[in-house]
This record gives sequence, structure tokens and C-alpha cells, in this order.
Amino acid sequence: MAVTIAHQYGAALAGRIAAGLPDGVRFVALGDNPDTGWAVPPEAEVLLVNQDSAAVGLGRSMPKPEGWPFGLRWVHLRSTGIDKYPDWIFAVPQVTVTRGGYAAPIAEYVLTAMLSREKSIPAIWARSRSEWRSHSLGGLEGQTLGIVGFGEIGKAIARRALAFDMSVLGTRRSPGPSGMDGVQIVPLATLLGRSDHIVVATPLTEATRGLLDAAALAGVKPGAHLINIGRGPVIDTEALRGALDGRLGAATLDVTDPEPPPEGHWLYSHPKVRLSPHVSGSAPLTEQTVTAFFRDNLERYLAGRPLAGLVDPEARY
Repeated sequence: MAVTIAHQYGAALAGRIAAGLPDGVRFVALGDNPDTGWAVPPEAEVLLVNQDSAAVGLGRSMPKPEGWPFGLRWVHLRSTGIDKYPDWIFAVPQVTVTRGGYAAPIAEYVLTAMLSREKSIPAIWARSRSEWRSHSLGGLEGQTLGIVGFGEIGKAIARRALAFDMSVLGTRRSPGPSGMDGVQIVPLATLLGRSDHIVVATPLTEATRGLLDAAALAGVKPGAHLINIGRGPVIDTEALRGALDGRLGAATLDVTDPEPPPEGHWLYSHPKVRLSPHVSGSAPLTEQTVTAFFRDNLERYLAGRPLAGLVDPEARY
């Protein structure tokens, strides 16, 4: 039986995905714009939502398209987070995200951030003879890494950190062991108080919004390095400023609240802050990995098997 997949992708991405589709799949372009992107044909079972949600007008407050959810049985998101999607998306029986699809490049970004801090890069680079002098450098060996939100990205970070002989702590929603040798699941306060580097990798939900507030940040280990590759609002921005002016040693932020910060915002100029424009998931193989995730899920769908990356419509994760 033929299956119709509707998509909101641009022509280039759509062409690359279409090249790997099995026989019997009809791939229907809706256009990467809000005028046509939600005109889902009644025969479509699957909708692929544009990663650049703004291109199709998608946001938390977007009104539900007339006729939603049409005949859809599955909506797939190339992103990993769902905090920007409206509640009506979950009227579709199955919504999937690309869980773990960006884990490798994000993990590399985190290791780079930690090593840059410990090895004082780029401050140690000598550009003249007058700058040829000794430096006291740190190291990751023997340090403790805390991962707030020990999911697929957290696991990828932990594997690399363990290879550097770090101790690794984690937090997560469900109790029990981490499932990875060398990683201990602990309460958030314990993690913050013991970790030299703290990575925020938790999704944004009502439970995690403002999780790292003034009270939480007051308990960080003095001199700790905070890295956020999750979602900006998990950290209270003004509380972060107070912590950086006090016991927190540094912050590397790939996500912020607001994002991007407006011109003149203190995050751009604070001497302890390193800011990148939400690019930690970027790498040469990222698109290939993310597309392979969808193709594997399509095989599961066509075979009637459970899908990977299913979102819990109640927990919003």
C-alpha cells in the first residue's frame, strides 16, 4: 500500500531525502512557507516539519490549522527539542524528534569548551617574542563533570569525558542507575557542589524552566565552569550574572535567554562568558546522521514497528 509523506522542506533538502525513499512512498512538497506549509492533503499519513520553524510560521502561539490533524498518523521533527511547538501538534498519534541525532557534534563542542578553559586557549598563543613565556595550565584528568539531564547527548558527552579520566555525575527524571559504567546519578544539589564543569543538557519543560536559579547557582563549586547546550531558559539569566560576579568561574553558552541576546546585553561583554550562536550541533556529518534517523524510522513505520524518538505528549519530552 502506498504511503503519502507531506513535507515543508526546501528543494535541496527535500531532494536529498527523496533520493533514499523506498518504492511506494509518495513525497509531497507543501513549500517552506506559512501560506502553503500547512495545506496537508487528506491522504497524507506523515508530515515532516521544517527545522526552521519560523519559515513556516510555527511557534508556541501559532493557531491550529483548520482541519488539523487531518489524516496524519505521524509528525516528525528534525530537531531534538519540542519547546517551540504548540500543543496542538500532539493531537497527532505519534510525534517523533531526532533524539541523539546531534549528540556527537554537541559532545565535541563540550569537550572543546572544557579543554579551552583548562588549557587557557587562546590566551597561551604567542604572537611575538615578548609573549613567549611560561603558563600554568589545568587539565581534565581527575576533575568532575556534572551533566544535568543524562539523556542521549549526556551519554555522548560522558563517553568522551571518561576517556579523559574524568569522574562523571548526572541527573535525570527517572530514578535508578545511569546505565553507563563510570557515571553516577545524583541529586542536582550534589552535582552542582561537586562538579568542576557543569553541562546543561536537559530539555526545556515546565519542570526545568529556571532550574538553575539563584538558589541552585549559590551551591556550585567555587570556580566551576557552566556550559549550556540545552535550552537557554533552563538557566535564570540574571541569576547567572550574579553567580558569575561571585563563585562561578566561567560560562560557555551556546543557548541563551533571550536568544539571541539584544544588542548591548551584558552576556556579550562579561569577561567570564563565552558565547556562541546556537551552533554546537553543527558538523559535516550532522545532516547525514539526522536524515538516517528519519529513514530508519520510516522503515519502522512501514513495517508496523515502534518508532524511535517518540515524544511523551504529557511530559513534552
